[in-house]
Amino acid sequence: MGRAFEVRKVAMAKSAAVKSKLYAKYGREIYLAAKAGSPDPDTNQTLKRMIEKAKREQVPADVIKRNIDKAKGGGEDNVTQVRYEGFGPGSSQLIVECYTDNVNRTISEVRNCFTKTGGKLGISGSVIHQFTHSAVFSIKGITEDEVLEILVLNDLDVSDIETDEEGVTIYSDATNFNAIRTAFTESKPDLEYDTEEIMWLPIMETSLDDTEDKDKFERLINMLNELDDVQDVYHNVSL
Repeated sequence: MGRAFEVRKVAMAKSAAVKSKLYAKYGREIYLAAKAGSPDPDTNQTLKRMIEKAKREQVPADVIKRNIDKAKGGGEDNVTQVRYEGFGPGSSQLIVECYTDNVNRTISEVRNCFTKTGGKLGISGSVIHQFTHSAVFSIKGITEDEVLEILVLNDLDVSDIETDEEGVTIYSDATNFNAIRTAFTESKPDLEYDTEEIMWLPIMETSLDDTEDKDKFERLINMLNELDDVQDVYHNVSL
């Protein structure tokens, strides 16, 4: 599909060497979603969405159930979500989202990745203002006219729509995620989603023309994705 967002987000699942890392990623997301709300996906839309995403990535049912049961147990757990911003090789800028039970360990590991590739970790707010927090939906088997009809009937605002032979990609503000998801689910419950998530998209992209910068950037991405605590990495590089 249009997928302009795919060059702006580094999906851990695509670069992880072992499936266990992918399972751990979704396990943490499911656990936190269940803990933050109800452990019942019928009443917790965030949890329901995470479960659907995990199933599409072929995460085993027992992994999903185990983390929901863990949240039901109500035990003490200090896993939290943290976000780091940094400057990579050349003019690259990155946002690194993590789940961790040890912030000191995580920030040290993330900083080490930047340092070893010629970059540096920034302070909070140093990079994020160059990105927009966006809801992104890539939907198969639907036309642009059908998308526009649903959006208009539900009075929903979007920032951009891309189309191709497979379907439509919708971009909107992150705050509109649940409203858009609900509108399309109610209108066309059998729709197939390639992507349905909230992510950081750069306001402006940059290119890395220097070969050394390209190599360092790729190494930085790989190092970050090897960290157990890293959930997602977003960047402004046009690949």
